[in-house]
Amino acid sequence: MTTASPLTLHTRPAALDVRPVAGRIGAEIHGIDLREELDDATVAAVWQAVLEHRVVFFRGPDIGHARHVALGARFGELTRRPGAKHGVHPEGFPQILTVDPKKDVERYGADFEEHFQRKWVSSVAGWHSDLTPAVNPPKASMLRAERTPAFGGDTQWTNMVAAYEGLSRPVRDLVDGLRAEHAFFTAVHLMHSDERDREILRRYCEEPEVAVHPVVRVHPETGEKALFVSPGSTTRVMGLSRLESRRLLDLLFEHMTSAEYTVRFRWEPGSIAFWDNRSTCHFAPTDFAHLDVERVMHRVTLLGDLPKGPDGTESELVAGEPMQAC
Repeated sequence: MTTASPLTLHTRPAALDVRPVAGRIGAEIHGIDLREELDDATVAAVWQAVLEHRVVFFRGPDIGHARHVALGARFGELTRRPGAKHGVHPEGFPQILTVDPKKDVERYGADFEEHFQRKWVSSVAGWHSDLTPAVNPPKASMLRAERTPAFGGDTQWTNMVAAYEGLSRPVRDLVDGLRAEHAFFTAVHLMHSDERDREILRRYCEEPEVAVHPVVRVHPETGEKALFVSPGSTTRVMGLSRLESRRLLDLLFEHMTSAEYTVRFRWEPGSIAFWDNRSTCHFAPTDFAHLDVERVMHRVTLLGDLPKGPDGTESELVAGEPMQAC
């Protein structure tokens, strides 16, 4: 396996056409056929575009499961969430997570999606970085659309480096030295007094996964500082009172999801989004659960390392297992 390394822009292959699509994040890449094997220079140039633009998009025919796995492996070791109970995987492809609301209905009941969506729509809780309750969250994710609705179902990403740089100096100085706990779904407004909530909590928390990460992460490749909090999983800031933690996280969550740091992508069958999970958060769509439509997506993720803060402090495992290569 060949792992990509950053490449300067002047060495980009001539066929690679990178077109920015928003002011601070996102670019579409044209000029290459992902159905074909990519040479090392093209792999490196695509990875450089990911580092520069945080998320890149490809349009084209669906490349299928086997090619999806092979393509992802060109950029690093593939991984998946610890624990075999979680997620739906195409037969023969354990590296792929299928995202399909209808599969959730089959597993959890007809009212699961509607009930769960109601908990997310009224807040920023749907914004998240993938798998941050793991001590070593993925470095990148590659999501592929198989079937998409005629309207609705867009995904948004936000640039966490730009969000950090957009904070005032006193706030940056404060968050540089803080650490926060991340756990699956405990930041979503699920209540133990609600029977359906208890069912969701039980299904998702039978195997708890909890980690403590720096609130600001130093990117291991670029050296940039990025906010590393995730509204969907960051539960509290360590060392602060409950009120202080809630108010600070609310401030950071509102700031990082400001429209100026974001990009929105309209999916088509065969589209691929490839993002740096260490410098972005993304928002799963909540505008189509009430429609009788299909939206089937497939994701591979790349194994990450231990996040480090500005002072060199590394993330710590609280519960669960580190992510491993598939």
